[in-house]
Amino acid sequence: MKKIVFFAGLVLLVACANRQSATNAGCDKTQPVNLILDTDLGPDYDDVGAMAVMHALADSGQVNILATLASNSDWRVVPCIEVLNAYFGRPDIPVGAPKGVDAPSLTSGHRTKWTEALPARYLHRTASTADAPDAVKLYRQVLSAQPDSSVVICTIGFFTNLKGLLLSEADEYSPLDGRELVARKVRRLVSMAGEFPAGREYNVYCDVQASAAVAEQWPTEIVFSGFEIGLPVLTGKRLIASPVENSPVKDAYALCMSEGDPNGRNSWDQTAVLAAIKGYASYFDAERGRFFLTDETGANGWQPDEHGPHVRLVQKLQPDTLATLLEGYMMHQPVCNRK
Repeated sequence: MKKIVFFAGLVLLVACANRQSATNAGCDKTQPVNLILDTDLGPDYDDVGAMAVMHALADSGQVNILATLASNSDWRVVPCIEVLNAYFGRPDIPVGAPKGVDAPSLTSGHRTKWTEALPARYLHRTASTADAPDAVKLYRQVLSAQPDSSVVICTIGFFTNLKGLLLSEADEYSPLDGRELVARKVRRLVSMAGEFPAGREYNVYCDVQASAAVAEQWPTEIVFSGFEIGLPVLTGKRLIASPVENSPVKDAYALCMSEGDPNGRNSWDQTAVLAAIKGYASYFDAERGRFFLTDETGANGWQPDEHGPHVRLVQKLQPDTLATLLEGYMMHQPVCNRK
């Protein structure tokens, strides 16, 4: 019965979101950011919070979501991405996934597999991540159709797809190779990756070769929101205490926080999405330099350099202040509320 109610609500939601998009465009005088989100959704659930932040900002006209890509080949990832896109009234956002035997495949360590619970309860189109289009092909298709220097890519997962994009060759979408296409179309890359000034962080070491390739070859600025940035920013308590029902965002946090994280979950991915869409100057200090890998285990270092190609975020706001801001976005409800 719940699925029937949800489907009827989804139809109404999509229609209302389509009407609202024109209103939002007229109300926001600033140009929305053209964003591609690349997520490993599954090993942790802060990706869910990050997608909620992204959709909340899309509802206020601040971002145009071009695509949502999985960097994790686990079968549950694309169905969960589609659940979240559909919940926020955007079921038609293109979704892609990595191909090949080397693509990382990782799932949640929680006893309750929220990545199974969400697709079982909510509407989605794709049965398995393996059935989704090739992420590199989708990157090339989407980028080639955008104005020059207009796209922000935000990766809150592994660099697997981005390495594939850099190494891609000319095709039916563009005569440019991958590095040329990125240099032409991408304004900047914002990444939740690394630990600063030195450390060994999950999104880097899960695909060391891809991380090294992107750090060394990416032709535009890269902004790093490191492990230390999201670590003290705890969110989720207000979300799961809210009265909203039939929310996959609330469900994911409630399921996982019931097994741990009683004070909230670290907001690693949300900080990167915030910086990608709204810029970082109002929320973080920053240092320019160069990110590099120090060994084959995926440990990273940082060399300050005022002319360097990379930027690392530095804490500016108090963690509680940033948590309140981010959780407000995470608690945002779709433009048309379900009945």
